[in-house]
Amino acid sequence: MNTLIRLEVTRTLRNKKFMFFSVIYPSVIYLLISGTRNTTDKVPDSDLTFQAFFMVSMASFGALTAVLMGNSERIAKEREKGWVRQLRLTALPSRGYVLAKIAGAAMVTLPCIVVVFLVAATVKHVRLDTWQWFALAGVIWAGSLVFAALGVAIGYVASGDAVRPITMIIYFGLSILGGLWMPSVTFPQWLQNISEWLPTHAYASLGQAIEMGGSPHGKDVAILCVYFLVFAGGAAWLYRKDTLKA
Repeated sequence: MNTLIRLEVTRTLRNKKFMFFSVIYPSVIYLLISGTRNTTDKVPDSDLTFQAFFMVSMASFGALTAVLMGNSERIAKEREKGWVRQLRLTALPSRGYVLAKIAGAAMVTLPCIVVVFLVAATVKHVRLDTWQWFALAGVIWAGSLVFAALGVAIGYVASGDAVRPITMIIYFGLSILGGLWMPSVTFPQWLQNISEWLPTHAYASLGQAIEMGGSPHGKDVAILCVYFLVFAGGAAWLYRKDTLKA
C-alpha cells in the first residue's frame, strides 16, 4: 500500500496543470471575494472578520478541489484504461486501495492551504497566533480526507464521460450550500438547517473555531467522522463490487 501511495503522490505532482489549478485557483478566488470587504467588517453573529472567515473557507475549498476533483476523474479514467483491473491481480485488498487513494490525494493538499494562508497574511494582513496557523493547517488537512474518500466513491459510480459533470455538481453544491463561498448565517433559516449537517459546513467550522481561539466543536468532528466512514466504506464496497463484475 505504501508503494501505491508514493505512486499516487508522484503522479499528481507531475501533473503541473492540476497542481497549478489546485494551488493558485483558491488564492485567486480568496482575493476576489475578500477584496469586496473592508478589513474590519465582521461576519454576522461572529467575531470573525470577513478576511479571516474567507481565508479558512478558501483554504478548505482548495483542499476540497485537490482531493475531490483529482480522485474522481483519475479513478474513472483508470477503470476505463484497465489499470484497476491490473491491481486486482495483486494482493492489495479493497481497503488498501481506498486508503492509498485517500492518502495519496491528501498529501498534495498542503501546498494550496499554505498558499492561501500566505496570501491572507501578506496581502490582507490576517494576523493569528503561531499555534493557530499550525492548528488550522492540521485540521484543514485532516478534514480533506473526508472528501478524498468521496472522490474515490464518485470515481467508481460514474463513467469516464460522466464523472466530470457529476463531480462538478457535487463540488459546487457542497461548497456553496456548506457556506464556503458565503457565511451560512446569511442563508434563509430553512437552508441554514440543511447547511449545518453538510460535511463542508462542519469542515469550515473546524478552522473558524480555531480562528476564534477555541477548539473544534464536537458536533462538527462527529459529523465529519460519520461522513468519512460512509464515503470510505462506500468506496471500498464499490471497489469490491467492481471486482466481482470483472
